[in-house]
Amino acid sequence: EVQLMESGGGAAQPGGSLKLSCAASRFTFHSSTMSWARQAPGKGLEWVSDIYNDTCTRFADSMKGRFTVSRDNVKRTTYLQMNSLKPEDTAVYYCAASPRGVITTEPTGYDFWGQGTQVTVSS
Repeated sequence: EVQLMESGGGAAQPGGSLKLSCAASRFTFHSSTMSWARQAPGKGLEWVSDIYNDTCTRFADSMKGRFTVSRDNVKRTTYLQMNSLKPEDTAVYYCAASPRGVITTEPTGYDFWGQGTQVTVSS
């Protein structure tokens, strides 16, 4: 069974940082597009970032300059480093995978999803 396990969520103050991890198993990781999405309370799922072709990255406009995404193909893990956090970053953050290498911001493009990790930004 394919597994995606997020970790690293928690509470942070505005301006603070958190690093999320997503450990993957039981699919071809190195060629997969790995994505992050989030869902804030009362809102829909929002695409955050993805990493594909090993080092290519994209970010939603509101995350550019604040978030970085990376991957370690040996550890089969992708990371989302979140800096300069804002209260509006509060959400459940999900990791998603497309082993087919689909590059999309649409949730339907991803075959596997993690359970999510809560990030809360408040003072």
